[in-house]
Amino acid sequence: MHRSLISLAVALALAGGAAAPVIAAPKPSTAPAAESTTQLPRGVRPLHYDIALTPDAASARFTARVGIDLEVAAPTRSITLNAAELSFTRASLASDKGAAQDASIAVDDAAQTATFRFPRPLAKGRYRLTLDYSGVIGSQAAGLFALDYDSEGGKRRALFTQFENSDARRMIPSWDEPAYKASFALEATVPAGEMAVSNMPVQSSTALADGRVRVRFADSPKMSTYLLFFALGDFERATANVDGTELGVVTRRGALPQARFALDASKDILREYNDYFGVRYPLPKLDNVAGPGRSQFFSAMENWGAVFTFEYALLLDPKISTQSDKQEIFITAAHEMAHQWFGDLVTMQWWDDLWLNEGFASWMESRITARLHPEWNTALGAVGVRDGAMARDSVATTHPVVQHVETVEQASQAFDEITYSKGEAVIRMLEAYVGEDAWRSGVRAYMREHAYGNTVSNDLWRQIERAAAKPVRAIAHDFTLQPGVPLIRVADPVCKDGRSTVALSQGEFSRDQPERKPLSWRVPVIAQIAGSSAQGRTLVAGGKGSVSLPGCGAVIVNAGQSGYYRTLYAPKAFAQLAGGFAGLAPIDQLGLLADSWALGMAGLQPASSFLDLAQATPAHADPQVWGRIAATFAGIHAQYAGDAAGQARFDKFALARLAPVMADIGWTAVDGEATPRTNLRAQLIEVLGHLGDPATLAEARRRHAAMANDPQAVPPALKKSILAVVAQHADAPTWDALRAAARAEASPLVRDTLYGLLATTDDPALAARALALAITGEPGETIGAEMISTVAETHPDLAFDFAVANMAAVNARIDASSRSRFFPMLARGSTNPEMVGKVRKYAEANLAPEARRDAETAIAAIQDRLKVRAQRVPEIDGWLARKGI
Repeated sequence: MHRSLISLAVALALAGGAAAPVIAAPKPSTAPAAESTTQLPRGVRPLHYDIALTPDAASARFTARVGIDLEVAAPTRSITLNAAELSFTRASLASDKGAAQDASIAVDDAAQTATFRFPRPLAKGRYRLTLDYSGVIGSQAAGLFALDYDSEGGKRRALFTQFENSDARRMIPSWDEPAYKASFALEATVPAGEMAVSNMPVQSSTALADGRVRVRFADSPKMSTYLLFFALGDFERATANVDGTELGVVTRRGALPQARFALDASKDILREYNDYFGVRYPLPKLDNVAGPGRSQFFSAMENWGAVFTFEYALLLDPKISTQSDKQEIFITAAHEMAHQWFGDLVTMQWWDDLWLNEGFASWMESRITARLHPEWNTALGAVGVRDGAMARDSVATTHPVVQHVETVEQASQAFDEITYSKGEAVIRMLEAYVGEDAWRSGVRAYMREHAYGNTVSNDLWRQIERAAAKPVRAIAHDFTLQPGVPLIRVADPVCKDGRSTVALSQGEFSRDQPERKPLSWRVPVIAQIAGSSAQGRTLVAGGKGSVSLPGCGAVIVNAGQSGYYRTLYAPKAFAQLAGGFAGLAPIDQLGLLADSWALGMAGLQPASSFLDLAQATPAHADPQVWGRIAATFAGIHAQYAGDAAGQARFDKFALARLAPVMADIGWTAVDGEATPRTNLRAQLIEVLGHLGDPATLAEARRRHAAMANDPQAVPPALKKSILAVVAQHADAPTWDALRAAARAEASPLVRDTLYGLLATTDDPALAARALALAITGEPGETIGAEMISTVAETHPDLAFDFAVANMAAVNARIDASSRSRFFPMLARGSTNPEMVGKVRKYAEANLAPEARRDAETAIAAIQDRLKVRAQRVPEIDGWLARKGI
């Protein structure tokens, strides 16, 4: 599953390898291990599901029959499985050894289970359980759901499924847990003229007398329930063949050309993955199915053989799509295709080890992007990935990468920055420690051994350790079984006889518990002298270590930025690096900027250290370095909210640094310019507009006004950025004009973008109008929640209070997986001390105690912002005063 929290990240070059063998057939299914967590009674396991589905899109209902081949391991008189919002009409059980038995049916809505009790006890053996039932087709992405959209022929409705993490039970009564793998045979009775898509190719299609068609798909291999997929609609499909696999893209009619880039990208990605994993993709086809709208929980889902992706993350609309959109489409495709191995072929045993799916897919998306598109220079994104993880990991509400999950709500909350971004960052660090060849060999062995099965993290560490002949497991356990961020303190280098020695010590970086006794990690450290290519490596263990390097000069610790830790230099060592900042490699410039900002905000070094580096950054620095500086300036600007004079002083400094960079880049792209430069242009327009730069505001408004008569005034590459500036500073007539444009827009991608922009306004009165609009039917059932979230970025108190006051309407626009986190998320940007009590009150009234982690994390974020405003912003004021600003 791909989420918006995932940043574009670093990847290491892929070494060549032998051709990958094909796994011809699944291994026999293995029963869930006795120690595996389960919410169901043990002793019965499914082997195969035979599903006959009849959806009625117009009435938002479906009827179905499922026949489940199962094995009873111990005598019992009842069978309990998962079911949610299903109504049963009949249940019967048959075996080869006796007459069929009808069962009594008891549904537990709270537990999301159905229990079938039989008049005669069941002996050990194999049976077939047949269930007739019906269910609902929802409007949000959980279970079987509908997405409505406009087409040339009028309103259309398409159906899709979303089952991760625990929503297969909304369409199929099943053992809806990852360790209960089984094969699936799916048939669907659908309207003639519509296309049905599932994990496997269509095996047969039979026309019925009533004008419908019965479509049967080939049997799937053994897989977890959450990977099953079904879609139905007025679709088109394009295909290509790679290594014997039919790759496809499926879109609403008329949008197929917009999926061409995704299809072409998938061809290259599949070839690389077939080689890297040492196991060729085992299914006969792999579709990527586009759906309109949005979810608050995810952007794409890795259903085996039939990835689902929302249109904004799959299609390139020539009217509005940017270079950044193109890169995100590639990244999303790479993430979901990586899951076809990490997650689908080999699946974590229980949600405790979700990171085995998501951390690895995130790491693979980054490495394959850097390998196949070096011109994008995405390797620098590693620092952003690490920062996203550390921001979450440095407060008391964090959790280990491998976490204990008991409930559905806890499983939903596990899809966070720790699982994705920390998982990715730790993998990158361990690969750098053992070497990419040894790492790949271990991954290949892991795939071969556990294909079609379930694993825990130690199954992977065992193979990596064997391949690397290094003690990897102990380091991996330090970083995955305990939470938190190591802090490596760097003493001033001592140079003697042409070599530099640097003493290192390990603490812990915590934003809200600085006095707590630090945890202990074994930390792989890479260091080098600035300007030299020679590296020194060491393992800081027991809290202390040192590294020796050839040469003398400023020492960069965490050179290349592969380590998962914050680096705190002694003042003299930091001053040396700051003095030579312009000469550092871009990724180390980014690392030093990131650490100085985080450490400054935590009070571990002057809060102005980041500003010293920003002032030392040359105009010709890498575009992504300037992008990092611009984004941080926007964050500082926001910290001054309510202090107009202080904000104006800071903005004067920020504009003085950014305006010359924008002047150099210009508003017009140059033929053949580097893609990071293209991306920086769009980012600078938005940030300069955010800071209220008069020249940027005037130019954006001029171009927007000219757009109707001069198509060149707002080129597609800048359309989102120009509209963002206009929308943020809109008055009521401008806001009304943007809304009218949204209502008239035919392109779903453009339309959704425009409705989202209505929620970005600085004007509280217009923001209130955007909130009211969000819970009407006008923007679309899946766009309203996104609008509320967007309002919260600028007006968190307004958005939170509105959402709580309209809870029923808001909950109707959120998929079930998002409810425990959506409301707290709205509040996390608040600087109002009263918001802490409001979030706690909401959580106590609406969330089970075990589902309140996101609420407590939001509270920690509010408290951190209050501390920064009280303690760090005055330090920035002092720095500006000393500079005469």
